[in-house]
Amino acid sequence: MKGAHHDPADHSRTCQPHAGESMIDTLWFPGLLLIALGVVGLAAIVASAAYGETHLVLPLSLVTGAVVTAGGGLIALEHRRVLRIERSWRTEHSDATHPHAV
Repeated sequence: MKGAHHDPADHSRTCQPHAGESMIDTLWFPGLLLIALGVVGLAAIVASAAYGETHLVLPLSLVTGAVVTAGGGLIALEHRRVLRIERSWRTEHSDATHPHAV
């Protein structure tokens, strides 16, 4: 799909405008990558606690929490951008028959 960064919602091929949104719009990937790093950090927390390295648990927890929070924030910001683009598309195409027009 060309121009997915400009308009990631699929208006013509589905009646669900956000179907596959996270795969069409590649600007989500940094947030998904940060959440994946957070999962790795969670495994590191469990491993450090299991090996008795308790002095590493708190710093790893803080870093992992920050990384997951940043990833979730990036995903939330990108979803808000997509919703803003969708609202502007609907106002520009208000005369067209659209299955989601309210």
